[in-house]
Amino acid sequence: MGNSNGASVEELQACESHQWYRKFMTECPSGLLTYYEFKKFFGLKNLSESSNAYVRSMFSTFDMNDDGFIDFMEYVAALSLVLKGGVQKKLRWYFKLYDIDGSGCIDREELLLIIKSIRAINGIPYEMSAEDFANMVFDKIDTNGDGELSYEEFMEGVQNDEMLLKTLTESLDLSHIVQKIQGELMANI
Repeated sequence: MGNSNGASVEELQACESHQWYRKFMTECPSGLLTYYEFKKFFGLKNLSESSNAYVRSMFSTFDMNDDGFIDFMEYVAALSLVLKGGVQKKLRWYFKLYDIDGSGCIDREELLLIIKSIRAINGIPYEMSAEDFANMVFDKIDTNGDGELSYEEFMEGVQNDEMLLKTLTESLDLSHIVQKIQGELMANI
């Protein structure tokens, strides 16, 4: 039955999980990734203050139990979101990331700070300024005009605007980081 010479999907996933665990434990023998180690893990250094704040916010969203560390299960959940998460899950994570003060809404300043930080980290030139992009986002999806994006406005607005969805997804695409880690894993096999 089936391909008796090939590995099953479960075996491949188990092997991949083992490799991720080895990488995590090699980089972080204590089993707990600190903010400093998180930055080092992803090669993030010499960041501006706003970029550092963005990375801190990203670290906090992955630190699901708010203990100041990312343990292996949180690490796996983050990788799973990046690699396999559907649009809904990713947008929910983006909203949490953008809502810097945890108010349940994203204001223009929060959005602008995140956009500037992402751009500084990515180092890619953009046609539209960060300010113009933030203004365009609010013009398109702040349906009640209160200057804040509620969770509902954000989710509905981004999903209904192909360009916004594509832009947000590409700007927060962490797959290049995952590919780097996978490359290191394969080199160590």
